[in-house]
Amino acid sequence: MLVEMTELLGRQIYTPEGRLLGEVDNLVVDVEGSKIDGLYIDETSPMLVEDSRPTNVPYRWVSAVNDVVLLKYFPKRVSVKKTPARPAKSEEPVAPAAR
Repeated sequence: MLVEMTELLGRQIYTPEGRLLGEVDNLVVDVEGSKIDGLYIDETSPMLVEDSRPTNVPYRWVSAVNDVVLLKYFPKRVSVKKTPARPAKSEEPVAPAAR
């Protein structure tokens, strides 16, 4: 069954466990390769994605497309990687210690 790209917009996306991830808001398209690269979800489930952040699901994770989109893979929980704050650099260069 072939589905036109625009028909995917608005479809609900479910994880392999049957949890609602969100709805397809946009598509990521590889124009040169003439294929869909990913499904963009603007508002995701806070149970699955920290802070309901927008997410791009790689199309290779899609198992089936019909009335809904079913994924064959999705992490248990997606969290934002927090990077430690860097200490402020001093304004003046430090001279090497004399020997």
